[in-house]
Formats: sequence, structure tokens, C-alpha cells
Amino acid sequence: MKFIAGVDEVGRGSLIGPVYAAAVILKKSVDKKILKDSKELSKSKREYLAKYIKKNSIWAIGKASVKEIETNNILNASLLAMKRAILKLKKKPSLVLVDGNKLPTIKNYKLNSIIKGDQKIPSISAASILAKVSRDKMISALGKKFKGYYWDKNYGYGTSQHLKAIKNLGITSHHRKNFSPIKKIK
Repeated sequence: MKFIAGVDEVGRGSLIGPVYAAAVILKKSVDKKILKDSKELSKSKREYLAKYIKKNSIWAIGKASVKEIETNNILNASLLAMKRAILKLKKKPSLVLVDGNKLPTIKNYKLNSIIKGDQKIPSISAASILAKVSRDKMISALGKKFKGYYWDKNYGYGTSQHLKAIKNLGITSHHRKNFSPIKKIK
């Protein structure tokens, strides 16, 4: 039986926290018409679909830490998170479809990149949803410990509210120190 996995990442543009990736092999029974790019869905719809996807697929989450992002750069850290997600799958896919134009390197795996794959391929859409919901939950929990940065609303992205909080409250250990505007502040 052939297993095709979809892979996507989230958090590349954030100023804080790890980058997350998900790998998803959908079961045949999944209603593929309801799966869309996570950016096109409301938070409540993403959370509903994440539960649906977890019940109806083989899936895994991978991540790369702030330290790995700072050491390897965001692109390589994203590819590392993808590789970790793929290797954590309980079944080895015969083909891995990755959103974007770059691929992680994994021996003995067949991988193809698909630009805007999260909008075209249901398994990649599912991966985008799982990665986003997983990272958002982690960032929201972190935001409860670091009040005033509004991470439960901006998820660490460089909104004016977050940038103002950085000026007033400083940089945390969760900020990516080599990202603009953080590197200008430190």
C-alpha cells in the first residue's frame, strides 16, 4: 500500500519560539474538501479540523528550537523540523510532498516540493493545520508566563503591539536574537 505524506511548517516569520512542522498521511475516508491552508481558516475551525485530522490520519510533529534557528538559520531549522516530523511518522511514506520550494534531506525517502502546496494538496493542508494549532497552543501557554507581550494574540510575530512590548519589557530567552528587529535592540 502506498502512503503519501504532506508536510508543512509554521513560525518562520515569528520573532519568538521554535519553528514547527507537521507530517500527515491521510486515511482514505477523510473528507478532503474541508481541508484548506491554515491561513484561510479561523482559529476555531483550525482547532476543530486538527482534532478531525488527528483521528483520521497518521501524523507527527517536529520542531526546531530557538537555539537551532539562531545557529542554523531559519530555513535550515525549518527543514530540520520537517525532517523530524517525517521521521516520527509511524509508517514510512512512499512519497513525501512538501510545501514550498526547498526539501529536507532524508536518505531513502522520495520527496517532492510543491509551491503553494498548502492550497493544492489536502495532506499538506492538513499538515499546515496541525503545525499551526500545535505551535499556537505552545505560544499561548508561553504567553501566560510572559504577560505584556500579547503572544496569545500575535503568536510572536512582529506586530506593533509586540514591538512596543519588547521596547517596554525587553527581550526574553524565547526571542530569536539574530532576527530583525531583535538584533538591533540587544
